[in-house]
Amino acid sequence: MKTARSLTSLPALAASGDRLQLMETFVRIVEAGSLSAAAAQLHATQPTISRRLQSLERSLGVRLLQRSTHVMRLTVDGERCFERAKRLLADWAAFEAAVRGAQQEPEGLLRVAVPHAFGQEKFVVPLAGFLREHPRVAVEWLLQDDTRDFIGSGIDCAIQVGEPTDPAVVAIKIGEVPRIVVVAPSVLAGAAPIAQADELAALPWLALRTYYRNEVSLTHDSTGETRRFSIHPRVSTDSLYALRSACLLGLGACIGSAWVLADDIAQGRLVHLAPRWQAAPLPVYLGYPQADFYPSRLQRFVAAMREAMSVVIEG
Repeated sequence: MKTARSLTSLPALAASGDRLQLMETFVRIVEAGSLSAAAAQLHATQPTISRRLQSLERSLGVRLLQRSTHVMRLTVDGERCFERAKRLLADWAAFEAAVRGAQQEPEGLLRVAVPHAFGQEKFVVPLAGFLREHPRVAVEWLLQDDTRDFIGSGIDCAIQVGEPTDPAVVAIKIGEVPRIVVVAPSVLAGAAPIAQADELAALPWLALRTYYRNEVSLTHDSTGETRRFSIHPRVSTDSLYALRSACLLGLGACIGSAWVLADDIAQGRLVHLAPRWQAAPLPVYLGYPQADFYPSRLQRFVAAMREAMSVVIEG
């Protein structure tokens, strides 16, 4: 018995019509239930539909349909080819839509979720550049540190710090945020800044509960050696800015994003402790729901944020 050849490797079909048209005709016949019904839906004559079906069958080398005066049913090969043809047609439609979308001028509303620290400062500059380049796009800039369930909230795109957990999200890693240990000079009470990780455990501590709560883990930047110790935080918060404020007021040492604390260190308001020891950097992802088609406003925004990310973190 002859077996069906792959629909992705059909030979040239001369005047019998293009491959996509033949596959679409076959799918429409099956879904409509008859050649005449398919002809009406495709605005063609029944003989034309019949010729297309015959051309596809000759090209594949199999019979797709068993037809009699009153009955039409798929053959075994026809069932397999029908499912494959539907997938190929859907893929082609998505491809066409994506290409057209990429060429169109973006417009419409884009809802973006961004962590507070990034959303209030670092990402506002690339956002402004994106909006200047695409004046027909409007953005809802939603500040929320927990973006794990952003799809259920109707968000188009989210910038997420930490590893993604939702399998329904396309997550693109766009960078890492270095983290360091700092403290206010008043906590040291005139003592020399601490250089070794083991000495940090004796300090009062603050916790950023999203990333550490009751234990601190630090790694040496050259040897890779790791030190862990327990802490009993005087203040525990889920806000990086609240953590920074508490640290500035001398309530304890903390681990925070290097870019947030850099100015305070430079101005002497905070002291960088054990500079050779760092907490694991936090990965930053750009996430959006899986789909067959993405509007051009989302495609352009994703591209703009990926390009800007290194400047955002390192700047």
